[in-house]
Amino acid sequence: MIEAIGLTKTFTDKKRGEIHAAQDVSFRANPGQIYGLLGANGAGKTTTLRMLATLLQPTRGSATVAGFDVVRDSARVRANVGFLAASTALYGRLTARETIAYFGRLNGLNGAQIKARTQTLADELDMHDFLDRRCEKFSTGMKQKTSIARTLVHDPAVMIFDEPTLGLAPKIIDQIAELLARIRAEGTTLLLVEQNAGVALDLADYAYVFSSGELAIEGAAAALKSDDRVRRLYLGESIDDEPTAPAEESI
Repeated sequence: MIEAIGLTKTFTDKKRGEIHAAQDVSFRANPGQIYGLLGANGAGKTTTLRMLATLLQPTRGSATVAGFDVVRDSARVRANVGFLAASTALYGRLTARETIAYFGRLNGLNGAQIKARTQTLADELDMHDFLDRRCEKFSTGMKQKTSIARTLVHDPAVMIFDEPTLGLAPKIIDQIAELLARIRAEGTTLLLVEQNAGVALDLADYAYVFSSGELAIEGAAAALKSDDRVRRLYLGESIDDEPTAPAEESI
């Protein structure tokens, strides 16, 4: 479902020169599996996700998502991907229902399809109590559930989650984990970025660990839980945050 070959993204900084945010990243992701992308801040995982979601063009290398090239067929890639970014905000004056409907229309769904998907997602994410309330009054958990629902509304073949459990209460994390398990059982491919290695390894089937822009370790998530190399990467020296892409780099 996903294949990356030598994906590289280089930014130019006036003070630091060339910065290799992701370098020669190659991996595969199959249907019906959850893949954890782990690493400290600046390790390259979010930059890699942005290239796969067509938000950044690779400096070199290639990738396909659902059989479509991320550069040549970017529109078709986006039609097959649900991307939940850690920094994406909600429009406060819309209700959760209106937000889901808006993104449903953006993805080509008709009124009946939107209504059915909204009902299903509200059931799965326990959203009925706030479905018709404005987003501006939401708690962190309500906002994240709404963001996840709008990401899933078009039932994409590939889901990319960047920090889906950040700042959430344990009960809500458990609800999201149950949802991810159901999506996986339906054959969806899930890429999951988490700062918390424990959470990521609990949720994932397989994990890729990034360090300094490169893939450093990979393996079955259950085995990596006891791998000292993973712990050393997280407890080692701090790494600067990934550079922000210049405006002209975006798609």
